[in-house]
Amino acid sequence: MAQADRAPDATLRRFSGYGMKRAFNMVQSDLNAALKPFGLRMITFSALVVIRDAPGLRQARLAEVLQMEKPNLVALLDELERAGLITRTRLAEDRRAHALDVTGAGITLCARALAAVDAHESRMTEGLTPEERAALIRALRVIETNGGET
Repeated sequence: MAQADRAPDATLRRFSGYGMKRAFNMVQSDLNAALKPFGLRMITFSALVVIRDAPGLRQARLAEVLQMEKPNLVALLDELERAGLITRTRLAEDRRAHALDVTGAGITLCARALAAVDAHESRMTEGLTPEERAALIRALRVIETNGGET
């Protein structure tokens, strides 16, 4: 094959990281479009789901789970609180810490958004068998774990 006929990124496509980056760009774009009607973005949706699944979660723990810097998390939580989706309660035993909880409106919105994300996930993994999808998720977890070993 002549050099001019090759894809300009053919060398890069040998690398899993490049493929993940390209796939992530598609996933992020589609997911944000799916969440837009709910007034959510990928990160606000993620925070809402984690808080819903772990009532009373401390802000510092949420920052760890979402791999966010604490100052960036505060702005995100301000946004969710202003929207009436979560509450922050200062902990009596540690006045610097806050417990996070989802409001009734947050629970309702989260359920609706989860349905949209399920549809998004189906679009993104169309053509994969259930076994292939499970293998993809396992492979991504292995890569994440391996990345933590540096």
